[in-house]
Amino acid sequence: MRALGIVLGVLMVLTGGVWTFQGLGYLEGSPMTDQSIWAVLGPLVAGLGVALVIVAARRRE
Repeated sequence: MRALGIVLGVLMVLTGGVWTFQGLGYLEGSPMTDQSIWAVLGPLVAGLGVALVIVAARRRE
């Protein structure tokens, strides 16, 4: 379960980063480009991913 939490957390950080850059207009070619909602949701998802990685890494098996 520890490895699963870390992998999911890393995927959340990557997804949140992509959403943030799309929302800010740095990554083009998507309906999400220049949409402010993704510029807000991206960092939230990335932050939750970081928290999940920290919790999973500190967990004992």
